[in-house]
Amino acid sequence: MHAFTLQEIQCFDAVVREGGFQAAAAVLNRSHAAIFAAIAKLEASLGVLLFDRSGYRVSLTEAGRSFHRKAQSLLGEMEALRVHAQQLAMGEETHLRVILGDTCPLQEGLQLLGGFFSQCPQTRLDLHFETIGGPSERLLEDEADLILHWIEKADPRLEWIDLGTVSFVPVVAPGFLPFALTRRISPDQMRGLTQCIIRDTARSATKANFYVMEGAPQCTVSDHAMKKEVIMRGMAWGHLPRFMIERELREGRLLSITGNAFPGVETELVAARRRDRPHGPVANRLWDHIGAHAPALWKG
Repeated sequence: MHAFTLQEIQCFDAVVREGGFQAAAAVLNRSHAAIFAAIAKLEASLGVLLFDRSGYRVSLTEAGRSFHRKAQSLLGEMEALRVHAQQLAMGEETHLRVILGDTCPLQEGLQLLGGFFSQCPQTRLDLHFETIGGPSERLLEDEADLILHWIEKADPRLEWIDLGTVSFVPVVAPGFLPFALTRRISPDQMRGLTQCIIRDTARSATKANFYVMEGAPQCTVSDHAMKKEVIMRGMAWGHLPRFMIERELREGRLLSITGNAFPGVETELVAARRRDRPHGPVANRLWDHIGAHAPALWKG
């Protein structure tokens, strides 16, 4: 067996992923002939056929499937090495883009960030507020370096540090309900009453739809602080994070309608960043700072 090159492995992987030589050539911005030649040379070097070319579309042979599994590990290591090299080449960042999501307690979030950035006067904190699907969308579109919010943990592009759990409670102001407050309040009873919801700052066409009652009249606001005021004035009902309304619930200025039909919701709050992107020295120190100090701030 003769030596083969990384470029040949990349061509092989592209053909597998794209389903053919022409598609692989388009993705790698190379000619069809160059891709075909690279695969032929790789097969000659290995002494095995990687593709079955007898059908309308090429398909992997048994040897090809086994080789591709190993090749993916190699390409993954090469990508990790490339990212690491980028990190080594980075100097101190001039700014970091951080997003506080609507599920993040403002006081704790700012305390966590302030404790770090006070020690990094040369790095500007570019801080933004986004709601619902907005934080994750900004992160995945490379418009943020870090978010404090919830994420889809199954997404392999993301890594995270668990910060705690945020409970959302369905609440009303005293006198808002035209019927008795019990644990058996039904969706049909609530459907005729105005629900206050937060506008999603995600730009995607398919937006998340949390706690929204279909068919009910709606009042939309930009954040939880405004939502709380609207609900306390008896203009609507809605879900609010418990950390924001503990006192109002104790004093009876807000009433929980938690019950069988409206059980409330718990959301996992995390600090998240891209796993597949290079991070500079300041970003990595911030990540370590969050991991070290967040447990003392969030008590669940």
